Amino acid sequence: MSLNEKLTEDMKTAMKAKDKVSLNTIRTLKSAVKNAAIEQGNADTVLDDAEITTVIRKQIKQRQDSITQYSENGRPELAETEQNEINVLERYLPTPLTAEEVNAFVAEAIAETGANSKADMGKVMAIMQKKTEGRTDGKTISQAVMKALN
Repeated sequence: MSLNEKLTEDMKTAMKAKDKVSLNTIRTLKSAVKNAAIEQGNADTVLDDAEITTVIRKQIKQRQDSITQYSENGRPELAETEQNEINVLERYLPTPLTAEEVNAFVAEAIAETGANSKADMGKVMAIMQKKTEGRTDGKTISQAVMKALN
């Protein structure tokens, strides 16, 4: 089952269960996916799972930024709502890589490219993005690559 189909099924389930947090979060996500499809072509464009995962990560990042703002401005109830939505969104992300797995991928990528300095970081990062397929964020990858190239 594709991620798009899973979102539709989970939305139906949330409606039946009257789970407002999940329902609203999935609706917002489906809207963001539709907007991303429109940006790529037209409203009939269907995004693949990797593209949907990118949209989910953006949605999580937006909510994390909101949590920071709400916490700084004394609105813990709104921060809690955002955190609940993040919990729903994280169900649709692939299993994240462990630090050991990231380091193993970095070692493979460095071996493939023959990188030996920070100047070669771009080559390594390009390979890492393909190898990790959205299972970890770019910041984690770049930190591991920088550490390995020192």
